[in-house]
Amino acid sequence: MAQSKQALRSRIRSVKSTRKITKAMEMIANAKLFKQRNRMEQNREYAQRLQSTVASIAADSPDLDEMYLKPKTSTMAMTIVFTSDLGLCGAYNANVLKFALANLNPADPIVLIGTSMYRQFQENGFHILNEKPISSDKLTLMELKGWVEQGTHLYEQNEAGKVQVLYTRFINTMTFAPAIDVLLPTDTTKLKVEENEQSGPKILTLFEPDPVTILDQLIPMMIQNVAYAEWMEATTAEQGSRRVAMKTASDNADNLSEELLLEYNKARQAAITQEITEVVNGSNAV
Repeated sequence: MAQSKQALRSRIRSVKSTRKITKAMEMIANAKLFKQRNRMEQNREYAQRLQSTVASIAADSPDLDEMYLKPKTSTMAMTIVFTSDLGLCGAYNANVLKFALANLNPADPIVLIGTSMYRQFQENGFHILNEKPISSDKLTLMELKGWVEQGTHLYEQNEAGKVQVLYTRFINTMTFAPAIDVLLPTDTTKLKVEENEQSGPKILTLFEPDPVTILDQLIPMMIQNVAYAEWMEATTAEQGSRRVAMKTASDNADNLSEELLLEYNKARQAAITQEITEVVNGSNAV
């Protein structure tokens, strides 16, 4: 019984020590979530304005012969996939891999952002363009812009029929879901046209030099910013998922600690009862 109590005391100390770590990680993830969410929301207005401008031009010129709006004959799709650099974020990475296996052709090229899932994607036979893992936490706009430009070039040469992003949507602080956003060809019907606050008849907009030339420059800029905005949304979802996972781990540690303490008290009570019984039996024998 003494050995049982010793083992229980050791497990209780171990669980409490682990709980301190998970609680600290939960607080760090919560702080990063708040910071990353602010950055995501600050960038949202710029991204929405770009998309609104493209949608407005396309709406005013419905018969545009613009290369980024027309579908290609190639069936290949280039995908930029966002994962995390670190683990301990619940099912965040596993959900991305599961979604990729269900929705992507492993033979099509992908750019994998995030170091933690590089080997897993390789083992599942995906054609990864980047020969070395790319850090998601250290990703810069210029680096991401280069990969988007490579996808744009493949689309222009009809070597890729789609350029898309697989990322984790940040729905709220407790809910995150993998999703695919097609960058090219651009579907202007999904872009929100900014509402005109002024009343009265619609104002006709004249474009100089012409809508096609403007969109040839504006759409690549827009999809680069959209990809960057979705990377920020994915990193926000990562921190949210990590916070939820660490909170769940802390709560489980509390529950396990209570159960072990109850078992320890039962063992301690049984030991005391046994000692009292032995003393009583000894005195009766005398």
